[in-house]
Parts: sequence; C-alpha cells; structure tokens
Amino acid sequence: MYKRSYEPLDTRLMPNKVLGIYGPRRVGKTTMLQNYLKQTSLKYKLDSGDNIRTQQILSSQDFGQILAYVEGYELLAIDEAQNIPNIGMGLKIIVDQVPGMRVIVTGSSSFELAGQVGEPLTGRKLTLSLYPMAQSELLSVYNRFELREKLADFLIFGAYPEVLQAPTQNARIEILTEIANAYLLKDILAFDRIKNSHTLLDLLKLLAFQVGSEVSINELATKLGVDVKTVKRYLDLLEKAFVIHRLSGFSRNLREEVTNKSKYYFLDNGIRNGLIAQFNELDQRNDVGALWENFMVAERLKVRAYRPLYANTYFWRTYRQQEIDLIEEHGGKLYGYEFKWSQNKSVRPPSNWTETYKNSEFQVIHPENYLDFVLP
Repeated sequence: MYKRSYEPLDTRLMPNKVLGIYGPRRVGKTTMLQNYLKQTSLKYKLDSGDNIRTQQILSSQDFGQILAYVEGYELLAIDEAQNIPNIGMGLKIIVDQVPGMRVIVTGSSSFELAGQVGEPLTGRKLTLSLYPMAQSELLSVYNRFELREKLADFLIFGAYPEVLQAPTQNARIEILTEIANAYLLKDILAFDRIKNSHTLLDLLKLLAFQVGSEVSINELATKLGVDVKTVKRYLDLLEKAFVIHRLSGFSRNLREEVTNKSKYYFLDNGIRNGLIAQFNELDQRNDVGALWENFMVAERLKVRAYRPLYANTYFWRTYRQQEIDLIEEHGGKLYGYEFKWSQNKSVRPPSNWTETYKNSEFQVIHPENYLDFVLP
C-alpha cells in the first residue's frame, strides 16, 4: 500500500470548508478518500456524483432539501463530484448553514469541477491536485537504491498505481492502453461535447513525438487539418484535464531569448508511450533523452504540488540555440536545470545565461543525482 503525500487528510480537512481533490482518472483519488473514511471518527455520509438523486438534490439550491440530505452528519464525502451540475452552490449552502460540517469532494476533471465550485466557494475551499505516484511517495515502499534500479520502468511505464502493481509487463501495457484509449479523454469529450475524438488523439500523438521540443501551433493546425483556434482550445482542455503540462519560454533581459513558443510534457511517461504504442526497452529506443526530460519535468511538478514549492516555471532558449530545460523562479531567484540521461561532468551553464542572470543557479540533473532533485 502506497502512502500518498496528502495523507493523513485530517490536517487539511477544516470545519465549514470544502476540501477538493482533483486529478486524472485512476490515480488513486477514490482510494485515498476511502482510506480516510475507514479511520475517521467523524460520522460521515459517502455519496457519488454519478447518483442521479444526489445530482438533483445538490443542484436544486433548495435549502430545505439540501440541509435534510446532510442532517445528522459531521462529514459529507462525494466522489466524482464533477458530474453534479452547479455543485458549488449546493456545497456553499451546506458549509454556510451547517455548523462544523466538513466536506470532501473528488473530481477527475479540474476544468469542470473547479469551474463549478470556484466562485461560489471563494474563501471556503482548499484544492489539492493528485497525480500519478511521485518518487517521494514510492520511497515509503522502496529505498533510494531500489528506486534507481526501477528507473527504466518509470521511464517506459510511468507511475499510475495500477501499473506499478501489475504483475507482468503485458499487464502494464494493457492497463496503459486502456487508460489512453478509454479514460484519458472521457472528461473532455463529455465537457466540450466533442463528437469525434480522433483529432484530440492525433494531437496527443503529435505532442508525444515532440516532447522536449518547442511546439508550433500553426504546424499542428496544418497537420491536423483544423484551425489554430481549435488547436489552442484543445491544448487548453488537455492541460486542464491533467493530460499535459505546458512550459512557456522565459525572457527578461536578452533580445535573443525565444518566448513565442511553448513546450508540452505529459504528466505520465506511460501515457505518453501508450499513445504511440512504444514500450520497447531503453536500449532499443532513440527517444531516451525525451523520456528522461519528460519524467523529470513531471516529477518536479509533483514536488512543487506536494511540498509545496510555489514557483513560476519556464524553459529558456536563445536564437543561438543555447537552452536550459527547466527554469524555476522562487524566492526572488532563478534556478536553471538541464536534464541529461548520460552523465557529463563537462556540461556548463550557457554563457548568455550566466552573463545575463548573474545571481541565478544552474544544475545538471542525471540518473545519479536525480533523487535529490525530486525527493523532499
């Protein structure tokens, strides 16, 4: 059993507040909720957003009906809450009208659930984002040596809980294929009424082959046969649905810095490989550098979420092809990270970077030192 970074939830669950846990499907939100309910002393009511009656009650804005629904309970827990229309108003009534009431909701699509709870619950909620298993969470089961030994598996198959527990390689491939084909776009298709998912899948496949490279929106639009506006909308939906993560270019002082394009990474390497059906061993691949960069960007995203570390993030490149994979800006300082699968002690920070940002730091992250970068 893996312990998640947000556990125990007691420290985050407050009276007359809503605790929202968002994240991709099948990353363990329901399991984490059930684990908490098994040990809590609070009298709780567990429900699902898939329940039609629950949808009717909590979207009704009928005070009498909603308050009767939670009468006698100290905690309301709703799984898949994004399926309840206007749930934010229903939850606002509960936390405003029932003294001491605690509420937990989970949702698989941040854009839909956050959009519904955001304004009504201003000042009344705490939002947590849950991702596939982080290296810091796996440290509760494996030691540092074992994590390094399993590094190739993480790069190829990712870190979805089900994948990590699958008994065979074929079982891992089946799970990832199912997630990629049946679950990955489910929320987007339902939310945006997109009838044909082929364009979305084709877009993801194009992004999968461009991990670590700057992406041209115009080029994507041309290859997909759609307009630029549609591509931008799809990219935004994919990011809000926890499928991809965008980095924009950093620029402050130097005219040569490139800022008009973005890079896109997948939140899980296994999903990326599943979309293009590539599960070969590392020594049989020509994309190991891209896999390593994607893995590091995703793991660092989890660090910033779970620690937490509040930072602005970018990549950096000049027209002379000097570049740094990840820039973090926090505490009034810039930190540059270059990701190299092959350890090379001769790698130095780009001259334009050190000359322009004299107070910045720079570090090369490789398989021998990566755990210090992604563990607390």
